[in-house]
Amino acid sequence: MPPKAKKDEQDREEAANVTAFTAVLTAKLAETKSELLAEIKDTYARYEAKLTGLQNSVEDHDQRITSLEQFANSTSDELTDVRTELAAVASENAKLKARLIDLSGRTRRNNIRIVGLPEQIENQTRPTEFFSQLLCDVLGADILSSPPKLDRAHRAQPARLASTGRPRHVVICFHHFQTRELVVRAARQLRGGLKYKDTPIHIFEDYAPEVLEQRAQYRDVMKRLFELGYKPALRYPAKLSVVLHDGSRKLLPTVKEAADFASRHP
Repeated sequence: MPPKAKKDEQDREEAANVTAFTAVLTAKLAETKSELLAEIKDTYARYEAKLTGLQNSVEDHDQRITSLEQFANSTSDELTDVRTELAAVASENAKLKARLIDLSGRTRRNNIRIVGLPEQIENQTRPTEFFSQLLCDVLGADILSSPPKLDRAHRAQPARLASTGRPRHVVICFHHFQTRELVVRAARQLRGGLKYKDTPIHIFEDYAPEVLEQRAQYRDVMKRLFELGYKPALRYPAKLSVVLHDGSRKLLPTVKEAADFASRHP
């Protein structure tokens, strides 16, 4: 075969091979493209489903947050209303408590308490008669020329304190307020010197427990003022009055003011 014809034959074979290769490559690319597109579509579908679920979740959370904010605002408003009502109730309760203490004080207006009297000394006679005569004996005829008229006389507290052995207080209600005042003033003047058959006793005004608690807060500062040479006295219900060295009086309505006064005046 002539060289030229042989070369032409080779060229045709190469062209046929290239064409076949191209066809195979094109088919392979088409197949790969199809697989890639299918995989991309599948991946996109999966992510789209996830994004849709995430969006739904965000919307649900947004609705919940909105609902919680509305609930919080509503609760805050209700709490404000409750606080306002509670403040009003507390104010009213304080007023009622003050009135109750005042009424309790008024019912004790004619009362005194005797501390230190032995138990059962009044058992042989009527308590009012016994303690009426006892007051005459203790205070003397200069103060009580005759036994005062008593409406009631009894022991306070349900029973003796077994651990200390101290007797119960005696509560006495006078028929006349003026007589009660006379006895209280005399007891103040004779403070520390009252005795019943060699037993030291003390006579005090009868106050409500709440008033006694307020007055007890002044105990230490009053002791200090006595030591400094002043003459302190508690006004009802619990306000301290001090007689100064020049004879004038100073009112100290709080424990802090009284303590400050004592610290400034050696």
